[in-house]
Amino acid sequence: MDGGWAEPDCQPSPCHSPLLRMIVQRPPAHVLAGAIFDEQGRVLIAQRPPGKHLAGGWEFPGGKLEPGEERIEALTRELEEELGITVHSAEPLICYEHFYPDRHVVLDLWLVTKYTGIPQSLEGQPLQWVAVNDLEKAGLLDADKPMIPALQRVEAWALGCRIG
Repeated sequence: MDGGWAEPDCQPSPCHSPLLRMIVQRPPAHVLAGAIFDEQGRVLIAQRPPGKHLAGGWEFPGGKLEPGEERIEALTRELEEELGITVHSAEPLICYEHFYPDRHVVLDLWLVTKYTGIPQSLEGQPLQWVAVNDLEKAGLLDADKPMIPALQRVEAWALGCRIG
């Protein structure tokens, strides 16, 4: 992908609300997620398992950035652990902050441009392939909904990203 794609700024913005300042006294959790498309142009989403924050909601697969880890390394590690795929290349797509009542996260979605393997649930969470235009109805977590317009812009391009 070319055409001047700049890496999103993933630094937390200053908080002006007293409530938000209380929440962000702890560093935000930085979460990397992958937008993985199939041959029909559908994107993969995963359901949050029981016992986790917002269990039952749907999200893009991925997980937390570990201390000292590069963003692409975290994405690659998380998708291998969660889905059993090997990421060969990915591009940053959108990065933003979300404030829950009890936590602050930085959500960092990457378009997986080349991968090998067939995504499968290695952690027991349900998976589903969804047309980008159906994501609004898929039960996505509110925090993931800002990702939909970014995905709509790249949907046609993303066909055929899987190799091998």
